[in-house]
Amino acid sequence: MRVLFIEDHEALAQAIGGALRRAGFAVDQVGTLLEAREALALAEYDLALLDVGLPDGSGTDLIPDLREKHATPVILLTARGALGDRIEGLNSGADDYVVKPVEIPELIARCRAVLRRPGNRTSAILTAGHLLLDTVHREARRGTEVLGFSRRELGVLELLMRRKNRVVPRQLLLETIYDRDEEVSPNAIDAAVSRVRRALGTESGVDLQTVRGVGWMLMDASDP
Repeated sequence: MRVLFIEDHEALAQAIGGALRRAGFAVDQVGTLLEAREALALAEYDLALLDVGLPDGSGTDLIPDLREKHATPVILLTARGALGDRIEGLNSGADDYVVKPVEIPELIARCRAVLRRPGNRTSAILTAGHLLLDTVHREARRGTEVLGFSRRELGVLELLMRRKNRVVPRQLLLETIYDRDEEVSPNAIDAAVSRVRRALGTESGVDLQTVRGVGWMLMDASDP
């Protein structure tokens, strides 16, 4: 899952951004509305986490852009905790409102809760063949066996399972798994998919196929 995170306080941004990445999100981290709009022009996001007080305006000013283009879920992050401020933030179109100082585990739980709401694209537990992926606890199982995956490999597996029986283009995997400013070698995503395929083995009840020149597709062997 890819998150647009807007926060101008550098130390807080690094702490939250790092925690989100450890929780399995790809994070594009910016500090102004201008940078956020530039990011939106280049990528789609599964979630936006917006600071309200920014150097060039309010995070709420970005909500119409997010709603118009992709109906992206929005969580506001702010020091303004008065009832009137919370009501104003939710009335602006936000899905949730988190008051600083932030308890980071709670913030991550709220991110996952917003993504699980009806109408959004995610669920906490994914299944395919004999595989089960718990996206909250970041654990993949084949039957009762826990499979050892890195954070990147879990991201690859999650996207393939969310789009089971559909081709996942190479570029979409790159954009979902890696942060925008991250340096990625040309064969990094191929290597990650290969490691996932080896770990799944032949007993997982799935077939991870390469669609030459396009991307990959995870097929459930139990489907007709």
